[in-house]
Amino acid sequence: MNSSAYVPFLIQAILAAAITGGVIGASHLFGQRAKASKIKDSAYECGIPAEGVVHTRFSVKFFLTALLFMLFDLEIVILIPWSFIYREFLANHIAILGPVLFFIGVLVLGLVYEVKKGALQWEK
Repeated sequence: MNSSAYVPFLIQAILAAAITGGVIGASHLFGQRAKASKIKDSAYECGIPAEGVVHTRFSVKFFLTALLFMLFDLEIVILIPWSFIYREFLANHIAILGPVLFFIGVLVLGLVYEVKKGALQWEK
């Protein structure tokens, strides 16, 4: 294989590393840690000094709901590529309906389990 085929990948990797380094460097130069002597241990909201209670407590239900949303949302995102390549699998005589239905069945079972456990009820 020709080594010039790797040049676009190398350029993309160098650009990604440079942008990442630039963002992290700018954060350290201009961010809250650079001004730590002035606003030590205070919350940072859009450059405006915090007023009142800085650390509010969130219910565990909030985090549980967020995690469940991420779990089911990411699993649904996996179904999108399957929907795009479904015709290609059929054209190549590869059975894909069984694995997709199994995957959806696991999602439904997980959702039923969460409903029965009461994880989606806020007032309990």
